[in-house]
Amino acid sequence: MKFTIVSWNINGIRAAVRKGFTDFLVNKKPHLIGLQEVKIGSSARKKETFDFAKYAENWNSADRPGYAGTMTLLKERSQLEKRFVGHTTGIGKKEFDTEGRVQTLEFDTFYIVNAYFPNTREDLSRLDFKQDFNKTFLKYIKKLDKKKPVIVMGDLNVAHTEIDLARPKPNEGNAGYTDEERSDMSTFLKNGFTDTFRTLNPKKIQYSWWTYRFGARSRNVGWRIDYVLVSNRILKKVKKAFIWDQVQGSDHCPIGIEIDL
Repeated sequence: MKFTIVSWNINGIRAAVRKGFTDFLVNKKPHLIGLQEVKIGSSARKKETFDFAKYAENWNSADRPGYAGTMTLLKERSQLEKRFVGHTTGIGKKEFDTEGRVQTLEFDTFYIVNAYFPNTREDLSRLDFKQDFNKTFLKYIKKLDKKKPVIVMGDLNVAHTEIDLARPKPNEGNAGYTDEERSDMSTFLKNGFTDTFRTLNPKKIQYSWWTYRFGARSRNVGWRIDYVLVSNRILKKVKKAFIWDQVQGSDHCPIGIEIDL
């Protein structure tokens, strides 16, 4: 059956809901959506009520209030929900797991991993932290991949090649476009995973993130830093890979795939 699986860094769940996130769910009807940077702690979340239409919630908030965190929404009573086995959080390393960066949904014949990769910061002070995360994350998904195929979605905070950002030359060595981060991205792709958007759209120029400064989005001076990666052996099941760059509500836009599983 064909499923629409979407990823979106919403830059705060409260802000997203105020800006029409529920209408987005009703209109687009994804079978599953993974969200990054939800920015709400567990205690605060329990005091608030969000309208997520008819979607089941799975949360992984950061320990620090108002920071990072991920969540997934799974369409209730859908064929995908019927195949849902369970939900786990983290990748086994405290320094990453306390930031709520990874959650895994297990289904009968595959996994979906929703991830929010660290930002290295402008001064690259978190580059080592991110590279450690990358290594730990790759080890984690390779272990999953030995059991069932894996779909990885999320904000990877890296533009892999020149086509993935509007101004590659001025940004060489900058956060999100360092040699180290790009090399780590290549390593993911050499270890059994495929970048669905670039594989299905090899020459298409589209971005998923724009700085709020300098009117970047209106001028489309952006970066493609959000991805859906899949285990190579299920690539042929991916029928479409898309970027919904007309959807507003965050400095990122939704991206995703249509897959026959």
